[in-house]
Amino acid sequence: MRLPGQRGQLLSRREDGQDLHHLVWRLGPGWRVCSSAVLGGGIGPREWILNAQVPGGYPRTDPDRHLAEIAAAEKLAGPGAGLMTAADVTAYTLAADEGVTATVTCGLGVRGWAAAPAEETGGPQRPGTVNIVVTLPVPLCDAAFVNAVATATEAKVQALVDAGLDCSGTPTDSVCIAAPAPSPETGAGEPFAGPRSLWGARLARAVHAAVIEGALRQSRT
Repeated sequence: MRLPGQRGQLLSRREDGQDLHHLVWRLGPGWRVCSSAVLGGGIGPREWILNAQVPGGYPRTDPDRHLAEIAAAEKLAGPGAGLMTAADVTAYTLAADEGVTATVTCGLGVRGWAAAPAEETGGPQRPGTVNIVVTLPVPLCDAAFVNAVATATEAKVQALVDAGLDCSGTPTDSVCIAAPAPSPETGAGEPFAGPRSLWGARLARAVHAAVIEGALRQSRT
């Protein structure tokens, strides 16, 4: 299934006797990504993004290596960013606003508020996960990239509350923002991506629409 533009590709694989799915964005050279991804997180050049479904009760302790194996099987070359989720990736939601595209996989089985009482985790968190991947058509400076992550997170929380859920997300949510690399012609890139900036507002609306659709779909099942 090939989605138009930079909207990803839904693919399947057989792993440990299970049929699983993943979304792949083949960005190619000339893109930068800012993300909290398990594999290739941070800010820098990235040629692909991978959002991979894993089984509930994920048993591995090397998710970065696991994602690299899936990427290699898809022949994804160069630096990339890899996210994972126990949510059904085939149920992804998609929204666009004036050139900004947000793709969300919504797993809300383990959810709560970010500022919660301290407790012992006893190990890594279960990958239920709301994963958000956003592509923009314009370059962003580093500060705007960080601003975009904050804006996407604010829009996610707003959508969850609007959907009637008493939570700000899950313990393993991840955000990935992709934009073209700046060129001598474009300069350092857009300076702002807050919710009242031109591109931040578009990003916020796209993320809100995609998250609320996924959240409402889960609440009906």
